[in-house]
Amino acid sequence: MPQKGKNIYQRKDGRWEGRYIKGRTEAGKAVYGYVYAHTYEEVTKKRDEAADGVDPEKLKKNVPKKDSAEAVAIEWLYSLKPQIKQSTFCKYHTSIYCYIIPELGQKDINDISVMDLQNFCNNLFSTTNTRSKPLSSKTVSDTMSVMRRILHYAYIHGYQPACNGREIVIRKTAPDIVVLSASDQRILCKYLFEHKSHRNLGILICLFTGIRVGELCALKWEDVSLEKKNVYVHKTMQRLSNYATDGPRSYIEISTPKSKCSFRKIPLPDALIDYIQENYPDQHGYVLTSSEDKYLEPRTMQKHFRLIQQKCGLDPVKFHSLRHTFATRCVELDFDIKSLSEILGHATVNITLNRYVHPSMELKQQNMQKMSALMKDLSKIP
Repeated sequence: MPQKGKNIYQRKDGRWEGRYIKGRTEAGKAVYGYVYAHTYEEVTKKRDEAADGVDPEKLKKNVPKKDSAEAVAIEWLYSLKPQIKQSTFCKYHTSIYCYIIPELGQKDINDISVMDLQNFCNNLFSTTNTRSKPLSSKTVSDTMSVMRRILHYAYIHGYQPACNGREIVIRKTAPDIVVLSASDQRILCKYLFEHKSHRNLGILICLFTGIRVGELCALKWEDVSLEKKNVYVHKTMQRLSNYATDGPRSYIEISTPKSKCSFRKIPLPDALIDYIQENYPDQHGYVLTSSEDKYLEPRTMQKHFRLIQQKCGLDPVKFHSLRHTFATRCVELDFDIKSLSEILGHATVNITLNRYVHPSMELKQQNMQKMSALMKDLSKIP
């Protein structure tokens, strides 16, 4: 959506979109209105007329009180901005503006009690006028983690908060992990081999290396060494919200992975190397497009994967299930867990064991059969 003028853009469908501020939320965040037209001149006129009709009182920003939780939270957030990745800033921004400020923003930071925080968490777990379903335990836990850091920031900057937030413990529930069965994986791979494309190759790479969708979308052919038989993961791609007053509402960022452990070289199976050499020789640019300038963003790749599953007649699973499936197949093949942990880019082996390793019932039965020999030996004891 190229920009022609301030807050005016041409859409992919050819129309022009104009954006103007029509008011502000209680937190002071801009609320935008949009107008559309077939020419730049028309949309400029419509935008200016719409902006002129806005009540000036609605544009006055509600400046938070100095000692309010809102003021301290915003101060903490922007004090961190130079030190953290943009993706982390966006995550904290969402927690503060979507959850903390609406519930606790008007309270004096010194007066927030344990009961206030408990009620805050209970409200997040319930539905409200703005949420049609409760938040997950992980989202609530992450939001409380931000709130604890805000309270600590307040304390070291001379405030006297009544609690530090550690009194509140959020019980996390593990999300349902879905893994492709061996038969479904066979059906999927058969389709991918028969319908060759760069996008389908990307799905195969995820199935046999366990890389994340963002890492796949940022992967370039120069990162794939068929001679050394490995792939170097050192970039990730994600769509982030744009909190600027102008420009598109979101943008694509290609940056370093989320942790040092995510920088890794993953050995490639010989069968995958042979397949790439035979079907994708002398490639350049991004792996999913073979272009230096054009890339495929994660949500487009996820949409493509859903379409492939429909064509294969499979029950739909998320793209991340390919990573779960890779880890599970590795365990079934008796991979060394430490090696698997490093291939997945985890900080500890425990993360691999607790989050991604899901033995199948067949494997459990095989392991339990190992007890048969012991039982037979014990039955011979006089």
